[in-house]
Amino acid sequence: MLHGDILGERARLSPDETALVDVATGERLSYAELDRRAAGCARTWLEALGARPGDRVAILSHNRPEYVEAFFAAGKSGVALVTLGTRLTPAEMADILTDAEPVAVLYDEAAADAVAELRQRVDVAHWVALDEPRGPGDLPYARERDSRVADRWRGPRVDPESNHCLLYTSGTTGQPKGVRISHRQVTWNGYNTMAGWGLTADDVSPIFTPLYHAGGLMAFLTPIFVAGGTVVLHRAFDVEEVWETIEREGCTVVLGVPTIWKMLMESPRFETVDLSHVKAFFSGGAPLPRYLIDAYQRRDVVFKQGFGMTEVGVNCFAMSNEESVRKAGTIGRPMMFTEVRLVDGDGRDVGDDEVGEMWFRGPHVCNGYWRNPEATAAALDDDGWFHSGDLARRDSEGFFTIAGRSKEMIISGGVNVFPAEVEGALLLHPGVEDAALVGVPDDRWGEKGIAFVVDRGAGASDDELAKFLAERLARYKIPKLFVRVGELPRTAYGKVVKGDLRRLWDERSGDSGEGAE
Repeated sequence: MLHGDILGERARLSPDETALVDVATGERLSYAELDRRAAGCARTWLEALGARPGDRVAILSHNRPEYVEAFFAAGKSGVALVTLGTRLTPAEMADILTDAEPVAVLYDEAAADAVAELRQRVDVAHWVALDEPRGPGDLPYARERDSRVADRWRGPRVDPESNHCLLYTSGTTGQPKGVRISHRQVTWNGYNTMAGWGLTADDVSPIFTPLYHAGGLMAFLTPIFVAGGTVVLHRAFDVEEVWETIEREGCTVVLGVPTIWKMLMESPRFETVDLSHVKAFFSGGAPLPRYLIDAYQRRDVVFKQGFGMTEVGVNCFAMSNEESVRKAGTIGRPMMFTEVRLVDGDGRDVGDDEVGEMWFRGPHVCNGYWRNPEATAAALDDDGWFHSGDLARRDSEGFFTIAGRSKEMIISGGVNVFPAEVEGALLLHPGVEDAALVGVPDDRWGEKGIAFVVDRGAGASDDELAKFLAERLARYKIPKLFVRVGELPRTAYGKVVKGDLRRLWDERSGDSGEGAE
């Protein structure tokens, strides 16, 4: 690959086709129009901000066309984009900015209060307002961009291994780390997803998940643009707006996380919305309960589960439409040029139907972590394998099923309990809305499993749940206790924050005097 300008290449081939539809304003941008804006953004960085290839520019904003412009400006300019989660506190944002040292921060009106506090915490040369400037000397983005819009502008040729963006991990298990996403990784993810999921120029996909996350930027945005299709951009997720958009725009492929699919299923429109144009729905970000698969399949929709992670690409597996039914509950088989090993604690390959940690190798893998050689060395070995920390099984046909995170595995009485397996069984019970299993210390068993359960309707008693699980799981896998909660703490992409649940257990057991059995 000679450069990272995916949008520029697509605009050269399909200049008049619709690239982006902004739900909030109704604006429809062709590839040529969006490419000109991205060129104006890239030139603003290089000319007005004095950035150079290898420098960083951060963005703090909700979804909007300017976010898309900034992402592709990184491909044009060689300046890496640093995305800031809108749900982070100013203190957390300040830690990221201190680590990344961007030359500028782009911000929207909703972030004005956070930016006011960030100005006191970090030293940033330029603040760029996507809306009205909120500070003296802040640059108005639209004016700067529009004065530099250019047709088919080519910036400096970028090294495929240089950083396209720094995406900071959610930090559910510790201090966030900046994942070094190279131009090579972005391109391979786009082409692999297009090929593995059969995307074409006729595809229309809504994006309602946040663009500050790898899933928003690279699960369908980049692959759809590689294919020449259309992205319909939502500011944020709204159930009725999403169903209306899917129907009105004739969306063909839709990606969400289990929490979103559940909310969409519970909408009154679920049973009547026109889905005749939908090729497939996709779920990722967290394990997918089987009852959700069944509900969408009853609407005669192809519903597939996938797997990916920021470090190895957000799409690593694929399956056919027929396999989505026959192999429901699996994540499919590895995509082309994606090597996956399942290994035990000693790094030895495990056999079929045995649980092992997934190791990945291929052109879709990141270059490690920004300014963190220790974390990079721990994750990427000398042979290029990325140690994911995710556990899975592989069946005799090569289909993978997620078993959980290695750090979440519970060793109770000397045997391994995989939370995803127990959670999946719990979610089959009609009285369970949501569930998560965590391990806590136990004097007798070493660890014991505590199930946090969100009731559906009248719910079910502990005895009923234990009996239900006993019909499906070995006795040692059944949780020792069930704890009712109103909802599970989740990240923006649907992952349960199990550290919060452990802290909740510590508080409850401390207050009540409950200890290990």
